[in-house]
Amino acid sequence: MVDICGNEDDFATHGLRAFNHVFQDIVRPVRSGALRAQPGPEGKVTVLVGGGSGHYPTFCGFVGQGFADAVVMGGIFASPSIQAVATIGRLAHRGGGIVMGFGNYAGDNLNFGIAAERLRAEGIDTRIVVTTDDVASAPPETPERRRGVAGDIIVFKIMGAAADAGYDIDAVEAVSRKANAHTRSFGIAFDGCALPGAPEKIFTIPQGRMALGLGIHGEPGIEERDIASPGEIAAELYSRVMAERPKEAKRLAVLLNGAGATTTEELFVLWNELEALFERDGLTLVAPLLGSYATSLDMYGCSLTITWLDDELERFWRAPVNSPALCRHEVKGDWVAASSQAMAELPVHYEPAPNATGKKAGACIARAMACLARTMEDEEDRLGRIDAIAGDGDHGQGMARGTRAAARAAQAASAVGAGARTVMEAAADAWGDRAGGTSGALWGEALFAFSTVLHDDAGIDAKVLVQGVIKGAQRIRSIGKAEIGDKTMVDALVPFVEALESTGSSGHNLDVIWTGAVEEAHRGAEATKAFAARRGRAKTHGDHSKGYPDPGALSFALAMQALTPLLEDLS
Repeated sequence: MVDICGNEDDFATHGLRAFNHVFQDIVRPVRSGALRAQPGPEGKVTVLVGGGSGHYPTFCGFVGQGFADAVVMGGIFASPSIQAVATIGRLAHRGGGIVMGFGNYAGDNLNFGIAAERLRAEGIDTRIVVTTDDVASAPPETPERRRGVAGDIIVFKIMGAAADAGYDIDAVEAVSRKANAHTRSFGIAFDGCALPGAPEKIFTIPQGRMALGLGIHGEPGIEERDIASPGEIAAELYSRVMAERPKEAKRLAVLLNGAGATTTEELFVLWNELEALFERDGLTLVAPLLGSYATSLDMYGCSLTITWLDDELERFWRAPVNSPALCRHEVKGDWVAASSQAMAELPVHYEPAPNATGKKAGACIARAMACLARTMEDEEDRLGRIDAIAGDGDHGQGMARGTRAAARAAQAASAVGAGARTVMEAAADAWGDRAGGTSGALWGEALFAFSTVLHDDAGIDAKVLVQGVIKGAQRIRSIGKAEIGDKTMVDALVPFVEALESTGSSGHNLDVIWTGAVEEAHRGAEATKAFAARRGRAKTHGDHSKGYPDPGALSFALAMQALTPLLEDLS
């Protein structure tokens, strides 16, 4: 929902006023729009774009060098008025005529069309280029019926660069129409958008579902499906847009666009899947864009736009631009596919253990890491829910990521016959590297400290296991600085270690001692329900965490419990 709103009637005008003030080095304010702060030379073709508000940075973000000369903005999802279009056209005109660009919507066609007639009547040569890139809105046999969506960015960028390059009005119109004819878009949404001041969204999508082919104003899509994986979503977007690819097309301008509420990080995940499809089909990307360029207020979704480039279109797509929405120098050179980019990493080499005993111990460590990974995967949601009470909700994900990485690294080292110390060091570094955050550092350092009591040519017995646990616990306490009662992992760690130490000389079998220590760890984790956190991010949330165990303490207890069946592997 649009929560920062004020008077909804003034939402669009207040937004435009702030835009003009913030970007005053690039734009100059005018009623209902903006002009370039530094107008082009006399005789230049004027590029005037526009449409409804609510899609920022479309359209006002397009004003600047290498892009539009002026923009005219309407209300939320509403066309600007005839008077505003005509007035801003007159103000922006530099003597070379005007090319107007806007999306294919009834109100825009009407108002821009009438304004163009008035300007022509005054002797100003005025042309119209309407974007029609949305493949979901009409079949390829009737492209003139298609909506203009995120393709505006690419088409208008090429239009503006052509005008800045000195093309006359016939040539600017022609290259712009060609860019539009070569551009296709398709979008999906996971949730609808809300108008400023409205108590409910314009439309909703059921939980766990996604709508295909929605317009940028909430126009109905073509179908609804269960939310799919990133790879499946990428394949759907790709296939819909590429269905109309010209056979000879090999070079593409690509935009992966967020609809407003979609995070850039989500687009990055999707991009990884898309780039693999482009590479598979032997296509070359030219200066691709990723981000929220054509939005719908708070709509949650994304779209893929592709423009098939010839030499002329590519030259103008690569041209320098300086606007609020897009600022870059001329793009030179070809895009390098991800698979061709070498990662700057040191090669990993594991030395095999010198004997069978060492190899067996290394394999034991690898099995332990795999066991932890399975446990944390099973507990990920529960740990995340507990962490969300007074934290950021990422503890379950962090533990799952860390243990998976540790298991992979340990398996890789064990596969070449590495001993216990080498396998544990590999797991330690991988856990700390992939888990991130405090828990990643603590567990990674604990495992590394544990590795110092191990040897690559020796096995692991009960004494060595207890020594390793004690070393790991000491390292956690030395770098974490937490004490019992701070509501951290330490509340489970300390009673666990104390139980191991106190019963180590009792004559009991290790599995009995370990089981008792696990019970103490669980009691310690359970005790954290009674007090508020004094360490970590949760310490700023007061008593919110009371009544819930500390997720770090609980995950430690669960990890130690999961390892119990593996004790019989010890030498």
